[in-house]
Amino acid sequence: MDHLDELYIDGAWRKARGPSLDVINPADETVTARIGTASTEDVEDAIAAARRAFAGWAATDPQERADILERIVVEYDARAEAMADAITTEMGSPVSFSRKVQIVMPRERFVMAAKILRDYSFEEQVGTSLVVREPIGVCAFITPWNWPINQAASKIAYGLAAGCTMVWKPSEVSPLSAILLSEAIAAAGLPRGVFNMVQGDGPGVGAPMSRHPEVDMVSFTGSTRGGVAVAHAAADSVKRVHQELGGKSANLILPSAEFEKAVAAGTTLCFRNSGQSCQAPTRMLVERGLMDEAAEIARRAAEAMKVGDPREQGTDLGPLVSKAQWDKVQDLIASGIDEGATLVTGGPGKPEGMETGFYARPTVFRDVTNDMTIAREEIFGPVLCLIGYDTEEEAVAIANDTDYGLATYISGEDTEALRRVARQIRAGRAYLNYAPAKGDVPFGGYRQSGNGREQGVHGLEDFTELKAILGYDAA
Repeated sequence: MDHLDELYIDGAWRKARGPSLDVINPADETVTARIGTASTEDVEDAIAAARRAFAGWAATDPQERADILERIVVEYDARAEAMADAITTEMGSPVSFSRKVQIVMPRERFVMAAKILRDYSFEEQVGTSLVVREPIGVCAFITPWNWPINQAASKIAYGLAAGCTMVWKPSEVSPLSAILLSEAIAAAGLPRGVFNMVQGDGPGVGAPMSRHPEVDMVSFTGSTRGGVAVAHAAADSVKRVHQELGGKSANLILPSAEFEKAVAAGTTLCFRNSGQSCQAPTRMLVERGLMDEAAEIARRAAEAMKVGDPREQGTDLGPLVSKAQWDKVQDLIASGIDEGATLVTGGPGKPEGMETGFYARPTVFRDVTNDMTIAREEIFGPVLCLIGYDTEEEAVAIANDTDYGLATYISGEDTEALRRVARQIRAGRAYLNYAPAKGDVPFGGYRQSGNGREQGVHGLEDFTELKAILGYDAA
């Protein structure tokens, strides 16, 4: 792969001046690549380039920006297979999942941003005044390893559409796909300095980006702990902080649901991406009298999932991304056992015969109470908690009894009940009967799941400032 030791700054690839970092393949624990990272001077140069480019890019016609977004899609498609391969290598996503999901969703972000931009008006007449939306300015984007291209595209596509310039720091755990996405963006013909990419870790690169006085907005996706650190770094310059953080999403199986279908689908969805998804439905709420049946359905679904080499066809779950992540998941599984939850399947350790690689066993706990650690903390691994309830009101209360509020899932055949419950859950998204994710509506959370929204019209508007010009008609 080209550009392993380079950064993309001011319209050109250039050698990184910071320390090198190893990229570990989580499937076999080997060093698969070595990347260069940004020095303090590199970060300064990237932000300065974005600042110089801002006025010109902000003044471009929205239709011109839409044209460039569509050219990015063409360049993206030319590198799609390489990006899927990189994602499988760097974070262990099964190759079929990389091809069908990991690289399909980000493409849609650029397509949708261009489509919205074609018809969007940045001006609105209000009486005799004009209300104008203007790009917020220079943005710092910090993105995670679990959906390495999708989370970046949600920021980059809509930031470009709004007329912002940017510096992007991908996760140092998943930097290979970031290089390929940067190549696609660079090839689309953006003016110099509009898009910049710097590799590195949080303390060395993310923190100076967050606190830099020439950055107008920081958009961060990652852990709640990381989001707090970013907010502290940004506070002194009173810049906008836009965050998509952790989750502990409830999955309410209502009395009217097709029970077996809903439980099995919810179990599978919880384990998707090896459970490394911020909106994974990790707390499944079932009627207390149906706990035995739910546990058996979930057990069968979990044990049907094939854990193995992400490059083998038929693999459902690859490894966790790192030894640190594997250790965290093991500690939380142990806490579930220690605190009295009943282990249905899975549990501590690696799957039989898989000593190399950061593989975890798909795990189901039943009789979980909502005060247990496994019901409170984001595990970020293939672990499902079954929690019982007696009434709809109790189910809603349990669902809302969390520090998070990113998503909720509700299954049932009673349309009135589905809609009623969806309105009562304090979360940024509610998926009814596992409706597919959509990129034309906002994504983001309540409480410690963050603030701000990505995707759709609302995602575009989050990269803008509002200006009211009073007396506009009289001037």
